[in-house]
Amino acid sequence: MDGKIFSYNEDIDKTAYMNWRTKQNQPIHDMMILADGYMKAAIILAQDCLQNNVDKKADVVVFPMLFSANHAIELYLKSINWSLNMLLNMKETFCGGHDIRQIWNTVKKRMISFETDKEQREQFKEMTEDLENYISELYDKIDKDHNANTKMKNMDFSRYPFNTNDKYHFYIENCGNEVVDLERFVKVFKKIDYNLSCVAGYYEDMAMFVPDYD
Repeated sequence: MDGKIFSYNEDIDKTAYMNWRTKQNQPIHDMMILADGYMKAAIILAQDCLQNNVDKKADVVVFPMLFSANHAIELYLKSINWSLNMLLNMKETFCGGHDIRQIWNTVKKRMISFETDKEQREQFKEMTEDLENYISELYDKIDKDHNANTKMKNMDFSRYPFNTNDKYHFYIENCGNEVVDLERFVKVFKKIDYNLSCVAGYYEDMAMFVPDYD
């Protein structure tokens, strides 16, 4: 046997500490930590493909790349939503589900309710412009009806080749090529990661003064 996965390596730099950054009584922050990890995983994979894609590995690792990037966005938005709910004295934690467009729309509503200053709202809009554009581009692919009120069944496009109705996702259904620009992927998601981390951290810092933070 090669030993257990969940064990120390003799080299500290070859050991991952799952609870070095995460800990109890900081649930919002822990969501941000995981979000950062998922986004880093997506970007590192894309960068590795840019270094050497002779074997065309990008054609298969693009799926975990997109899954990780979208899950990172989901976690960031849910952490922001949770902080804003606390600041607004709402009893909710964060909205459930995996529909990042729906979660994003909820976050924007909470932000408008909390931020009465026009400049603060404008700054939020500027920092989330790349996110807004990406979500719009993504849903042009996965939501053909463009109906925000329809229950999203296609967020699993990067996990399964077909949806819950056993219909193929857009990249299989389309007879033409469906592609991802790896350089653009890295550039855009680095910006989204940085800005969402800043926004999430800003509201988390404010929420920490709310008595029921933990």
